[in-house]
Amino acid sequence: MSPTHFAFSTAFALALTGLAFHRTHLLSALLCLEGMMLSLFIALSLWALQLDSTNLSSAPMLLLAFSACEASTGLAILVATARTHGSDRLQSLNLLQC
Repeated sequence: MSPTHFAFSTAFALALTGLAFHRTHLLSALLCLEGMMLSLFIALSLWALQLDSTNLSSAPMLLLAFSACEASTGLAILVATARTHGSDRLQSLNLLQC
């Protein structure tokens, strides 16, 4: 495994670990998701450059578009929960409430 692959695998694993274990605030969960998407975007971009394939050249842009949509949806949910519940703490959210 090259140092580049190790770096992106480690970045993805750290973001996944942060998402799994540090879920006190919604904002921290969204930042961990963005870290995962960023490491996937850079890894996919470098993979397409290493293979010199024109078939894979549009995949990083598609991933970046999905990442932007995910970020905007996450921020909209963050604003909505902060307005309705008063904070972004995930423990104060209850899915069974109306």
